[in-house]
Amino acid sequence: MRIGYGFDLHAFGGLKPLIIGGVNIPNHEGLIAYSNGDVLIHSLIDALLGAVAMGDIGTFFPSSQKEYKNIDSRILLKKIWKKIYLKNYYISNIDITIIAETPKMLSYIFLMKSNLAIDLNTKINNISIKSTTSKQIGCIGRKEGIACQSIVMLLKHK
Repeated sequence: MRIGYGFDLHAFGGLKPLIIGGVNIPNHEGLIAYSNGDVLIHSLIDALLGAVAMGDIGTFFPSSQKEYKNIDSRILLKKIWKKIYLKNYYISNIDITIIAETPKMLSYIFLMKSNLAIDLNTKINNISIKSTTSKQIGCIGRKEGIACQSIVMLLKHK
């Protein structure tokens, strides 16, 4: 069994759409990032890589590479999952917490879980996604951005 943890934080700004967990969420602005800014998927990629001690998202997808500019983070997730799957691992469970004052995430969580289940070739009931606020404290409380934490447990096929 291998456990990994990931964290990501992005500020609001720019003209990109707000995409969380591969879901386009109506909002007055998106998140500032080199890729599409999907804070959930970025934290999940770091958790997956951490579980198998393979580094972090920047190791595989550096912002110095033009090919990753504005890329759909689901593409990055699938690439990382393929590397981990080829090492004979499968997902036991994923637990994700989105931290945002705005927008509200509840109505999008099932779609997010569906996207991840497809991209990671796992059952939807292996994925938990929750959303909370920071109770108006700090940069998230001031509605300056969105953060996300992810924990994964991987098991190895015998």
